Amino acid sequence: MKHVQVKTRCGARIPLLAALIALCAAMAGPSRAQAPAPGSPVAGVEARSDCPPLLRQRFERLQDEVEQDLCQYRGQVLLVVNTASFCGFTGQYAGLEALYARYRDRGFVVLGFPSNDFGRQEPGSNQAIADFCQNTFGVRFPMFGKSTVVGQQANPLYRELATRTGQAPGWNFHKYLVARDGQTVRSFGSQIKFTLRPKSIGPRLHPSAQEDTMTQKLRNFPSWWSLSACRGGVKDLIQVLQAQ
Repeated sequence: MKHVQVKTRCGARIPLLAALIALCAAMAGPSRAQAPAPGSPVAGVEARSDCPPLLRQRFERLQDEVEQDLCQYRGQVLLVVNTASFCGFTGQYAGLEALYARYRDRGFVVLGFPSNDFGRQEPGSNQAIADFCQNTFGVRFPMFGKSTVVGQQANPLYRELATRTGQAPGWNFHKYLVARDGQTVRSFGSQIKFTLRPKSIGPRLHPSAQEDTMTQKLRNFPSWWSLSACRGGVKDLIQVLQAQ
């Protein structure tokens, strides 16, 4: 078998294989890692049995756009809320922050996802949103970069939440309550406000005029919280709120 060679401009002869390798290397140039899309699966998480599939995602933190792994919230009761700065429900930030501040040490966390999907009521940049939330409501619960929460372009977390509950957000401040197991999810409309009552009475939900049976019962807890109707995410939340 003949040894194939190529002749360079300087007259030197080098093997064809070496020439091809050199050419490919020159064409490739320095490699750069492609940044993952928001909500994309976390590398290496798939094999972790302690992280529910729902949380095997990552999003940029609102304040500094540093990527966050949602698996850090496994085992906690999650209240996932799509937020907006110029909405009639924007005042709910205060109640959400108060609830988070009181019960965060008991395994409860609010996760905020700003979105411009409804009425274009969140037009600002991530930094503008972060400044507004901090300066106006003193928000400290985790919030993530602005994203879409409805339709085909919805981020993967919201697509999965809508699939599990059969309810996509209809407006800003829709709420999903995720149980500690990361599997059970309950959906609450924008009108439902998770707020605090005086400590002697306990926390409650303030319902809209059109409330379902579960919400009617939840208004009156703790008297009913041990009933069989109380299960999943709602039960976990009540256990957190009842703990003293």
